[in-house]
Amino acid sequence: MPYLIPPRTLLTPEQVKRGFDYLLPLQMGGGAAVAGWAEADPGLAFVMLRLAEDIIWPVTALDEDADLCADSFVLDEVGCVLLSALRDWARDSATTAVPGIARSIIRFVENVVPDPDDHGDTCATLEAMRDEHLSLAHAAHSAPGAHR
Repeated sequence: MPYLIPPRTLLTPEQVKRGFDYLLPLQMGGGAAVAGWAEADPGLAFVMLRLAEDIIWPVTALDEDADLCADSFVLDEVGCVLLSALRDWARDSATTAVPGIARSIIRFVENVVPDPDDHGDTCATLEAMRDEHLSLAHAAHSAPGAHR
């Protein structure tokens, strides 16, 4: 339901980089690869939450142009519930939310997002997402009149 995702500006390129700099080592090396990052970067919970919204919402939200069916509404609601739970977690405990949100993103990408190259490589999919998000962030924040 679109009313659950408030209008907002895109993440900055630096925020996108920080988020994926956390996601990729976690995906490849597990929790030991990112130990202590959440405590050292208090803003990381916000970044991870925003990345989760940017990755999950477009996949689960109702598409007004598609043929709607019961499954469409269920997928939309599942996306809303997941994002709502992640928001609550980030609000209540930012430090523990960071790895949980990141693992939720990784699991969502592994199980729901189609692999663009059909190689089954989640790392490559995350890298492609990083590049796309960085491109969007650079475009949005370098446009005339953009906030920097």
